[in-house]
Amino acid sequence: MSPYPSLPVSINCIVIDDTPLAVEKLEGFISQVPYLNLLKSFFNGIEAISFMKTNPVDLVFLDIQMEQFSGLQFLDSIQNPHAIIIVSAYSQYAVEGFNHAVVDYLLKPYSFERFLKAIDKVQAARESETPKEYMFVKTEYRMERVNFSDILYIEGKGAYLRIITPKSKVMTLQNFQHMESQLSANNFMRIHKSFIVALNKIESIERNRIKIGGELIPIGLSYRERFLKQLNINTDKI
Repeated sequence: MSPYPSLPVSINCIVIDDTPLAVEKLEGFISQVPYLNLLKSFFNGIEAISFMKTNPVDLVFLDIQMEQFSGLQFLDSIQNPHAIIIVSAYSQYAVEGFNHAVVDYLLKPYSFERFLKAIDKVQAARESETPKEYMFVKTEYRMERVNFSDILYIEGKGAYLRIITPKSKVMTLQNFQHMESQLSANNFMRIHKSFIVALNKIESIERNRIKIGGELIPIGLSYRERFLKQLNINTDKI
């Protein structure tokens, strides 16, 4: 039996720290927890923000005291709700960190046991979340309910998003980041700069296109590898 608590799905995480030894330590600890999936490590928070726009990051291990772009500046810059664990050698930032609703604050040097306690808090928070089955979006002069199970895909149209279901097309003034924060990363994925699709509604995949709801939707080159990996499809097969 595994000594670690189990999760229905893995936790995708990234590390942001400008000290190579600190990054190496975190990577080593993360590798020992089966349900933690390290996507990438960064020495720069700006690069991490760019990465997070097109990748499903659940958890961020974040240093505070970094040159040029501090951890607190990073927290002020992100919009989507992510679990944040601050990893810092400076205790004076703890209060400000928790004002940003961080999950935990690891004070360097920290032990593996203390690291696991922080991960347990992330897991407990995820388990306490009750998944919603719908959302309300503003369209014209009303708030319209959209069931997640009805969504085929979502298309960007300038400043608007068009939500396509078998029975309706709902236009709403939202950006992709806000929309993605409301959707389950297990059920929906952005496959192009202009499209989010419901994975369980995909009818077929052919080269750089998918068919869904009878429509052909392109797969962006920068999204292709992650998309096929999510579906456990070998890139050599299509």
